[in-house]
Amino acid sequence: MLKIGLTGGIASGKSVVAARLAERGALLVDSDVLAREVVEPGSPGLARVVEEFGSDILDPKGRLDRAALGAIVFAHPERRTALNNIIHPLVRDRAAAIIASAGVGIVVQDIPLLVETGQGRRFHLVLVVDAPDNVRIGRMAEHRGMSRDEAVSRMAAQASREERLAAADVVLDNSGGIDAIRAKVDSLWEERLAPFARNLDAGLRAERRSGPVLSASDPTWPAQARRLCERLEAAAPGQALAVDHIGSTSVPGLDAKDVLDLQLAVPDLATADRIAPLLAAAGFPQVPTISADTPHEPESDPARWAKRFHANADPGRAVNLHVRQAGSPGWRYALCFRDWLRASPDAAAAYAAEKRRLAALHASDLTTAGYADAKEAWFRGVADSGMAEWAQRTAWSPPSYSSSPVGTA
Repeated sequence: MLKIGLTGGIASGKSVVAARLAERGALLVDSDVLAREVVEPGSPGLARVVEEFGSDILDPKGRLDRAALGAIVFAHPERRTALNNIIHPLVRDRAAAIIASAGVGIVVQDIPLLVETGQGRRFHLVLVVDAPDNVRIGRMAEHRGMSRDEAVSRMAAQASREERLAAADVVLDNSGGIDAIRAKVDSLWEERLAPFARNLDAGLRAERRSGPVLSASDPTWPAQARRLCERLEAAAPGQALAVDHIGSTSVPGLDAKDVLDLQLAVPDLATADRIAPLLAAAGFPQVPTISADTPHEPESDPARWAKRFHANADPGRAVNLHVRQAGSPGWRYALCFRDWLRASPDAAAAYAAEKRRLAALHASDLTTAGYADAKEAWFRGVADSGMAEWAQRTAWSPPSYSSSPVGTA
């Protein structure tokens, strides 16, 4: 099951996107609808709200007077927090029950406060519907009869536009008309969401059919990697020691293939095998044909370089996930190589030049296998000695993880 978190600021047009996703076949779970259900008359949720805010927030028929409650929580942020602490857990529980009964397919959870409540790591993708502030203010004036001050106040009560964009895996610009945003949803569905869901159900990585194409360094790579690391940590709580961004995309300014390399450290490979189904469910199925790294001196025993390898099922974001035992030579090599290139501009420049040379030689390839194999000569002839000298000179040492895996400390 592909789980999508949908959000957007007030008047961004999120409801239009949600409706179109439902038309395309997604199961839509609307948090606003659920938030109303959990405070229906006679519900435990309404009783807790009355206990917190008093009976004045009820209308004459004993129903929640949303206008009265809204006046309180919008004027007093601390009261809004108290309300959220009551409503949000009830909504999450109700949503979980609906999703659990859904089976396979695509589930879209429409959550207005997804960013504010830090729920992004629960989803395979976070989809943000975006529009400039002035456009949203105009919509609130036209469709909701709000003054500019009222509109700005409502916007200020939510996460900022910058915060939402930082949390997004996909941004849909809805500054235009309804037909335009519906067309964007259709393209997203066909090109990314439907294939992603199929790959998840089949336990397959997204297909990659291209040679070694280098991209200019993207300053958003670290933020993209950080979101994915958080999801991986949440996927196997209490199992992973750490998840790190490694490889060329982790080195600022270094051109690279647009593929994020992540390393998940585990206490042992038995743990790696135990959590493989959890990683697959999170969008990272195992690739069983890859089970080791190429050994490098001074650790030449191939058995010491064993690992597990997973890759992203998402066709819109290529990811290699290396699951390695903490303390193993492969784990150490990946971290040291990254830190060496970050600290050594000359080494990074030399590596970039070699990558460009080899990419040109393998430009007609349909995979990157030949390119990757060809880089080994540079690693053995340049990287191994240069990295070892730098590590000794700077007294570099790998991270020392606590005894508690991520999520248990």
